This record gives sequence, structure tokens and C-alpha cells, in this order.
Amino acid sequence: MALPIVRYNQPVLRKKGQKVTSFDKALAALAHDMIDTMHDAEGIGLAAQQVGQALMLCVVDLSDAKKDFTWVLDGARPPLELFMPLVLANPVATIAKGTDLYVYEEGCLSFPGIRGDVVRPDAIKVTFQDEAGVPHVLECDGLFARCIQHEVDHLNGVLFIDRMEDDVRAKLDPEVKELVKETKAAAKG
Repeated sequence: MALPIVRYNQPVLRKKGQKVTSFDKALAALAHDMIDTMHDAEGIGLAAQQVGQALMLCVVDLSDAKKDFTWVLDGARPPLELFMPLVLANPVATIAKGTDLYVYEEGCLSFPGIRGDVVRPDAIKVTFQDEAGVPHVLECDGLFARCIQHEVDHLNGVLFIDRMEDDVRAKLDPEVKELVKETKAAAKG
């Protein structure tokens, strides 16, 4: 079931998520609903904060993305179709040694219609648990790494606009201010 997506300026987007400690039916249901929500919104990633839950939980699905990235999951390279959509609980991302920084235009489901360039490392290693609590290690680059970094930022209360260079962010300020007005108006009723 698709859930409402929290828009920018709602306090939950700035909250660091609580560690997931219970891998039960409720967590599996939330992850499933988050996947439905992400697919309905035509996104490639979604964090729990974006559906109003301050938890260390996010989902990613790059099944339909151009495969110009690489990955190794638990020491193997399974086809994406075998593990997408991917549920990541308690993810910890580290930058791969010697990786370059790349500029890429990002968007965010909590910022509809707003996109801007963000500089991020091209390759990461992320440790996480799946919805059943099973630990995994994923090494990836390109769009896959960028998507996970974006979602892990959400889990720590960091937004993509926080990662933008000042001049890029300044160009988006009018759109961001308009979104804040819309969010406040919607909250009033």
C-alpha cells in the first residue's frame, strides 16, 4: 500500500533514524509499503523518514535504470533482478579507497520537481541488514552508490540540498521557498 510522502520542511526529515532492532512482520510490512510508495512515485530510493518514520530503513530499486554501474553483493555479482528492490536496515556506508568525486544531478521525492547538482564519491561499501535481519555487504559505484548515499543521508537527517554547492543551492532557493509555503499550507488543512 502506497503511503503519503513527507515533503520538505516537515521535522521528521531532519531526524536521525532509530536503529532497527525488531525484524518482524511490522517491519516487513513497512518495507513493502515503502517499495510500493517508491514505485508509485517513480523513484529509485526512499527512506523511512520520507514516509514519516524516523527509522534506519530505506529501500532502493534500480531494476529499470541504465546499468552503467557495478556491484558486488556478499562477494558475488548476482543479477539485479535477484535482489531488487533492495531493503537496507541500519546501513553504514563508507567511501571506497581511491574513488573519485563526481557531480550528478539529483532529485528527491520529498522535493517534487526540484533537481540540482550534488558532488558525491563514485564508489562505496555499505554494510546493512535485510528485512529479515540477515547481514550483507554491498560494494557499488555510479548511480547505485549515489542512490544509497542519498538515502543513507536521509536516515541521518541530511538532505540533498545540504550537499549542494552554495551557487547551485542559491539557484534553487525560490523553488525551495515555494515548497516550504506549500508544505505549511497543506499542514494547516
